[in-house]
Amino acid sequence: MGKVYLVGAGPGDSWLTPSCVPGILKVADVVLYDKLIDESLLKNASEAELIYVGKAPNKHAMRQEEINKLLVELAKKHNIVVRLKGGDPFVLGRGDEECDYLLEHGIECRVIPAPTSATAVPACAGIPVTRRNLANTFAVATGRAAEGSKVPKYGEMLNVVDTLVVLMGVGKVKEITEDILTKHGDVPAAAIQEGCTKRQKVVLSMASNLAEVMERNGLEPPAILVFGKVVKWAWKRGLVRDVVEARF
Repeated sequence: MGKVYLVGAGPGDSWLTPSCVPGILKVADVVLYDKLIDESLLKNASEAELIYVGKAPNKHAMRQEEINKLLVELAKKHNIVVRLKGGDPFVLGRGDEECDYLLEHGIECRVIPAPTSATAVPACAGIPVTRRNLANTFAVATGRAAEGSKVPKYGEMLNVVDTLVVLMGVGKVKEITEDILTKHGDVPAAAIQEGCTKRQKVVLSMASNLAEVMERNGLEPPAILVFGKVVKWAWKRGLVRDVVEARF
């Protein structure tokens, strides 16, 4: 019985990838990978079979249940199977589901954590998710709830925490900001496209204008949303980088 590594590639370019990952890829027999911002990482897996299993909004190369079963099948045939994911595999990456399924079928599963885009991307853009005396707490939510899951209560979350980071929220930005405006009120916001890369693109506005500003500047996935006072604070302090429009 082989071993499966759930590997986080980190967000953005490969400089955020854990240093052990290239070595794991070099000895892998098979690599199942999502769409990565920096696909040059796959060059380390030149001896492995590469299988793309990425998921884009409304366009899945393979359903999660199929991925789980495939991991088990491959682990029965090979010594080292790598499941390569962007960001961290255990932060809204469904790595926990894959690991749980593997263990249920008697297959060893090792997790290689990596920086999550929830904190690394705002940092690369110059926006801290916390700030002493301004933002002592932050939360991370998905903008794309899985089938059968409850949609996060974004506005209610901002009534409890100071900063809210939303992953996979570009396609639902109007619904997200409407919920925030209804249940919390207007708040500074940012959208960061292709964070932690040379192609990073940032827009800033109040939540009430975020969808409009994003559309005007052509922001699209992969991107994350940040809501909270730290956004405007970072802008006023001159910390925010790669801004294409700021409208407060």
